[in-house]
Amino acid sequence: MKKKILFAFAAAFFCALFFGYKILFPSALASESITLIHVSKGDIEDTVTATGMVSPKSFVDVGAQVSGQITQLYVEAGDIVKAGDLLVEIDTTVLETKVESSKAELAYQKAQLKDREAKLTLAKLAYERQKELLANDATSKEAYENAESALFSAEASIDMIKAQIEQTESSLKENQANLKYAKIYAPMSGTISTISVKKGQTLNANMNTPTILQIADLSTVTVGAEVSEADVTKLKKGMEVYFKTLGSQNIWRTKLSKIEPTPTITNNVVLYKAIFDVENSGGELMNSMTAQVFFVTSSAKEALLVPITAISKSPKDLNRGMVMRQKEDGALVPAPVEIGVSNRVQVQIKSGLNEGDMIASTFTAGENAKKVTNAQPNRTNSRAPFGMMR
Repeated sequence: MKKKILFAFAAAFFCALFFGYKILFPSALASESITLIHVSKGDIEDTVTATGMVSPKSFVDVGAQVSGQITQLYVEAGDIVKAGDLLVEIDTTVLETKVESSKAELAYQKAQLKDREAKLTLAKLAYERQKELLANDATSKEAYENAESALFSAEASIDMIKAQIEQTESSLKENQANLKYAKIYAPMSGTISTISVKKGQTLNANMNTPTILQIADLSTVTVGAEVSEADVTKLKKGMEVYFKTLGSQNIWRTKLSKIEPTPTITNNVVLYKAIFDVENSGGELMNSMTAQVFFVTSSAKEALLVPITAISKSPKDLNRGMVMRQKEDGALVPAPVEIGVSNRVQVQIKSGLNEGDMIASTFTAGENAKKVTNAQPNRTNSRAPFGMMR
């Protein structure tokens, strides 16, 4: 019996001690369950993230315009070339033969032209003589007409041989051009990104133009990032964008150039391509690199920042919110604030707090908040703090 009395007395004593401590030191108990943090300044930005791929802004596929076996390949993948550098040589045996054949045919036709010109001269003399004789009734009309016909034939023969010469000269120019095409030069300065052939390989340019290699100008690269349809409306031309590549800590910054209007749809996922250029004078960015892209939708420098968990946003006005601020006596009270830039981690406070203020790291309308709330008229809803902002 005595033990039961002593136990009851001890329980009553500890209850009285607990409630007395709670009344005298309300903030002390609150601090055991609520973490307080300082309001500090820093930089904040809200971003849309996407994955993209690096590609050269300008490139050219170098092909062969003539058929033949590759006798020399002067470059390798990764080599840097200048416009006009010799890249490839193709066997010229057949091409040289065609040039010599055209030259010989042209020489023969020019000799024929001289022969036809001499015959034309004789035909003109015969015609003039028959014309004069006919005027004096010294020849027949038939002889005159034969002379006239021979003259017309000689003139036509001249025109025909001249046309043949023009055709042969055209063929000669074509064969000479093809002979030049056997040496392939770089059409632009850049880096040899790919090579599709090997030395000794035979190319056939009769059906289509075979691609030999690709030259890419990597001094400026283009990044195409795939953005979901839920985020693409947040993007604007000219907005700030930066990205990283896998395995690199470098950050490249630039501006958004354009958004392609036609999306790609894969497994019912709609993705729009956002494109931007970036300078790559150091050559660190290479073709087909994967880029983690961040489009900056809003940002603020040296702003008052609080954790996203420390604020309760108003359902009616997303620019307004509420935090639990510590008073001088240690009590936590609701404090209305104006919200600026926010992301998944932090929120900018534009007004309502000062640097160094102490607030609860997690918004909770606890016992201390209820005491303050009940002391205020027309503010009875402690569960909905934005009711206090009316």
